[in-house]
Amino acid sequence: MNRRELPPPLPPETRTVGQLVAESIRLYGNRFWRVLPLGLALAVIDQITAGRRIGSQAVILVVCAPILSLAYVLACLVAHETDWTRARFSRALAAGTLAFLPVPFLALLYALPAGAWLALVGLVVPAILYEDLSVSVGFKRAVRLARADYVHALGSLATLVIVFVLTRLVLVVLLHGQASATARIAAFLADLVISPVVLVGAALLYFDQAARVRYSPDEQPLPRG
Repeated sequence: MNRRELPPPLPPETRTVGQLVAESIRLYGNRFWRVLPLGLALAVIDQITAGRRIGSQAVILVVCAPILSLAYVLACLVAHETDWTRARFSRALAAGTLAFLPVPFLALLYALPAGAWLALVGLVVPAILYEDLSVSVGFKRAVRLARADYVHALGSLATLVIVFVLTRLVLVVLLHGQASATARIAAFLADLVISPVVLVGAALLYFDQAARVRYSPDEQPLPRG
């Protein structure tokens, strides 16, 4: 039986949430050994927070914000090769850390406020890396990118997280039941393997939003930092 060719991916300005997820998985598969180590950040942090009270988990996440930010910065560099300097890398890392700090406390209220905040400012990391912006201009650019199609940004992040949670749950059950692994080892392996999809998906989201800004007549490019 002849294999049918897959349809070409939609351009970023019209890419749907489902296709963003599919492109994230494809990127993960094509650059598996470069992407897989990114899952160590969440895998280790989840082991530290396991079994603790919710308030303690929030504090730990705040302390570990630079680690999660670093994983996102590296995911952006894997998603799109670009010239970068140590200063640009440091600015992106600092901005990512600042953007993530409110998330653990917003998540105490509900998951939606945390996701809404990340959809609004989370693209500051790729904006700084790809456009060589300062931290302050990077946050302005992130908000502008979010405003280009906020529903797409929020929907994409929410879908990526849902895919991660559901796939992680299935993988934990399989690893714990079939391989006789302990629950914590199963959770660690699931986080390691699945969480990079969220990181690279968030990196690819930048190109969707940037294309939508480019095609919006009322948007003007921001100066470089």
